[in-house]
Amino acid sequence: MRATYEQLNETAECSFLYRRFIQARLDAPFHFHPELELTLILEGSGRRLVGRQVSNFEAGDLVLLGPNLPHTWSGNDPTTPHEMSRSIVIQFKEHFAGEQFWHIPEMAAIRTLFQRAQSGLLIKGKTRDKVARNMVSGIQNTPFEKMLQLVDTLHCIATSDETELIDHHFTNYLPSGVESERFQKVYSYLMEHYREDISLEKIAAIANLTPTSFCRFFKKITRKTFVDALTEFRLKHACQLLSSSENSISDICFESGFGNISYFNKEFKKSLGRSPMRYRKMFIPL
Repeated sequence: MRATYEQLNETAECSFLYRRFIQARLDAPFHFHPELELTLILEGSGRRLVGRQVSNFEAGDLVLLGPNLPHTWSGNDPTTPHEMSRSIVIQFKEHFAGEQFWHIPEMAAIRTLFQRAQSGLLIKGKTRDKVARNMVSGIQNTPFEKMLQLVDTLHCIATSDETELIDHHFTNYLPSGVESERFQKVYSYLMEHYREDISLEKIAAIANLTPTSFCRFFKKITRKTFVDALTEFRLKHACQLLSSSENSISDICFESGFGNISYFNKEFKKSLGRSPMRYRKMFIPL
């Protein structure tokens, strides 16, 4: 799997895409496109990768992505045969309403929002709840109503203090061209294989670099070592299992890609500030 360019086409009725997805699990490839994207997860859980940042997600996850920002939502396997993943996605070019439209004084906040979205933006709290309601109700609207509601939604997000940048430094550290493609290829491979034993030689070959050159490249882009990034992927998976399954901590250790329980416990406590057992107790109902 590698980051792929996604070609989006507006319909004859609408200058942007407003779609609802229902599927067994979210499984889109790591991809990017010139459109901005507002994604609401209605049902489902798993891992979200935006730029260089991997995070767990669950129902209610709401994210605004800037143009050409690589991303994917990778859903967990459903725990029951009838469980589904549901989402609403709005994709639009920055100037879908005309280039001059965003330069009028009333749109100043949205212009700033588009700049912040280049790093990905997590939307939280009451703002998330309001935007989510608009997105759900907007499915039934006419194209004209959808356009008005999108502008209102963007203004709501732009004037809110309930937002959080996902990857602060992505746009500063990711070069264009060959290095951008190389980075996306490496992270795509990590998303697919992080639970396996990945040697430095193997991942360097994926990037078509020597191990020494790969280490320099990876640290320059991510400001992390390859081992640190791989451990982060595995810990996120372990946290998901600890909070949502009854598997033993030993089973979770190996399921997440760690080679032994002692190393797992050490890295978990160093990153989360508590042992896996104490972390799991946070999710036990009182």
